[in-house]
Formats: sequence, structure tokens, C-alpha cells
Amino acid sequence: MQRVVVTGMGGVTSLGEDWSTISAKMRAGKTGIRRMESWDFYDGLNTRLAGPVEGFNIDKRYSRKALRSMGPVSKMAVYATERALEMAGLLEDPVLKSGKMGVAYGSSFGSTKPVVAFTDLMRDGHSRDLTATSYVKMMSHTTAVNIGVFYGLSGRVIPTSSACTSGSQGIGYAYEAIKYGMQDLMVAGGAEELCPTMAAVFDTLYATSIKNDTPHLSPRPFDKDRDGLVIGEGAATLVLESYDHAVARGATILAEIVGFSTNSDGRHITNPTQATMEVAMQGALDNASLSASDIDFISGHGTATEQGDIAESHATDKVMGADIPIHSLKSYFGHSLGACGSIEAWLGIEMMREGWFAPTANLETVDDACADIDYVMGSGRKVAVRHLMSNNFAFGGINSSLIFRNAAEV
Repeated sequence: MQRVVVTGMGGVTSLGEDWSTISAKMRAGKTGIRRMESWDFYDGLNTRLAGPVEGFNIDKRYSRKALRSMGPVSKMAVYATERALEMAGLLEDPVLKSGKMGVAYGSSFGSTKPVVAFTDLMRDGHSRDLTATSYVKMMSHTTAVNIGVFYGLSGRVIPTSSACTSGSQGIGYAYEAIKYGMQDLMVAGGAEELCPTMAAVFDTLYATSIKNDTPHLSPRPFDKDRDGLVIGEGAATLVLESYDHAVARGATILAEIVGFSTNSDGRHITNPTQATMEVAMQGALDNASLSASDIDFISGHGTATEQGDIAESHATDKVMGADIPIHSLKSYFGHSLGACGSIEAWLGIEMMREGWFAPTANLETVDDACADIDYVMGSGRKVAVRHLMSNNFAFGGINSSLIFRNAAEV
């Protein structure tokens, strides 16, 4: 059994690409939610809200040859990975191509633009927009493969395409690969690119926010006046390695992963189940050999949907109790689907290191149907955190829970 530590982190979000920038905006009460004027084109789409990554362009950063197999989702994933590897001091290290390093990474889907080209082929009979890389850009494992090829990683590849748990499962499966001695290092995380089709998925379920004229007031996780979720985009990468490997090379340890659990409701495709959420949280505690009292902060899933918020809050109360503070970062970025688990893990570690946690934006009055737990609202909170739990719950009834230990405790 190997201990597993985090030695590098990097990401792309609608509030910026580094913690200092993101933190400053959170402290100022700013979110990344915008009204998408271009979505007026789509007849029948009710929501106009999203959390876009504005101004992101790496076309001049890398060669055309390197980029030809990447859609936007892979570009964000590869760039986030560069930032994480640079922080870890591994960007030019021979270990990348040694076979000792693998990748566990995911997204809900690949890029959607190539899908249109395939649709044109089937519907209109022409293939003029298809290229040799169209499939590679749209396939569900496009992020994992492009990261592996770009950095020459020749270890195991674990694609995670599980909607909202893609990023957290990527981190969890990477943790297991190192813990059980299968790899010394792993690139782990998730990414998602913004597309109106993603919003349409939830729009058809009447689950999207339509506060289109007041984007700064939505989403509102756990709030009585919430009216649905907002779709976002982004990417985040964590570099994981065995504790012994990190110490031997003198790496800076940012946190230790001590617990992971994932399961399935086995009940309903879209309606969450409180009981199996509880099992996932308890499983992470058991995996870490910790009790609920050892957890000092919870990064919740909190999508601002009625069924999800209620089920999650009561599951949290049942397993963790009412006194552990909890927030939802989706209130700032929207629901970035395959990226959310890794973005929340990255920023959760940053907040744990700083000892300050952002409040849930727009949470003013907690829904009476939600459990009476310690929601961080109004202003940020200073908390000395030994252990942070980060939870995500996805379509298909897929649940995941991660536990990180503060580097000061490692």
C-alpha cells in the first residue's frame, strides 16, 4: 500500500486560471455566470445562462500538429495539465515517458462540433466537414488520450466519462492506481466544453435556471428561491504520486488523498437517491479510516436543483452530522459537468492550504426542505482544516466522495 499525495495542480475556469485571481473575484462576490446572447438563435431553449471560459486560446502556444487532434475540451485539459506538471516540477522530467506515469481523466462527452459533421453525413449525405481527426475530437476518452499523447505518457490510461463524476472519479481511480502499486505517478482530472446542447439536456428536464436577465443571481444552490442549474465549462488537473516518490525527488506536497469511494444508485437515471449518497460518503470515511468528526469542511455538489439539493443535504446530515461547514462552488462557475469534480478538488485544496473558504454565492435563505446543516453563506469563513471531503453526484445515479488531508498534517 502506497500513500498518495498531490504535487501539482492547474486549471481553467470562468473566473480565471490561478488561485489568486479566482480567490480575489470570489472575495469580491463575483461569479462567472453570463447571459449567452448567441443562444437566442436556438428556438425552444429556455435558459440563456452559462459559465463560459472567455478568451481562452492556446492555438499559438502549441504546434498545429500537436493541436490537430484536439477540440476545445482537450485543449483545456492539456493546458490545465501543463500548469499542473509545471507546478509539480515534472514538465521536462524523463519520468513522464518512463511508463511509471499514467492518466485518469474524463469528460461527459468529447467536443460537439464534429458531431455536426457526422450528422450532416447521415442526414444530407455529404462528408465535406469530416476530417481524419473528427472522431478523435468527439470520442468520450478524447481528453485522456490527448493528454497521454501530448506528454508522452506510456503508463495506464483510465478514461472516466461519467457526467458530473468524471473529474472526481478520475482523481479517485488515479489514487487507487498509485495506492495499489500499479503506477508511481498519475495525471488526474476532468474537463468540459460549453455547448448549448449541454444546456438543452437539462432544459428538457425543466432543470435549468431561467433568471436570464439577472445572471449574477443564479444559480442558487440550497436556496428557497433557486430555479435550476446553470451549465459551465473548464478543466482541472491534479498530479498525483506516491509519497515515497515525491519525498525522494524533493517535491512540494500540496495535500494527501486518504479516502475515495464511488458507487451507483442502481435505481433511476436522473433522480438522485439519498441512501446511496450516504453509502458513498461513509465509504470514503472507511477507506480513509476516519470518522465524520475528523472532517472539517465539505465541498458539496450543490447544483441548485430541488431534488438534488434536498437529497444531498439530508445524506450529508445523516452521515456527517449538522456541524461540519459545507459550500457549493457551482454557485460561481455553474455546473461544469465532467470538470466540476476536479475543479472543486483543486480549489478545495487551495482553500484548505489558505484556511479560508468561499461562501455559496447567492445562498440567502436555505430551503426549508433541505437539512439543517452548516451552510457557509453571506461571507467567506476562516477554517483550520485537517481533512476536506469533496462530493459529486451524477446522472445514472453515480456517486463519488474524496477525502484530502492538509499537507501540514502529512
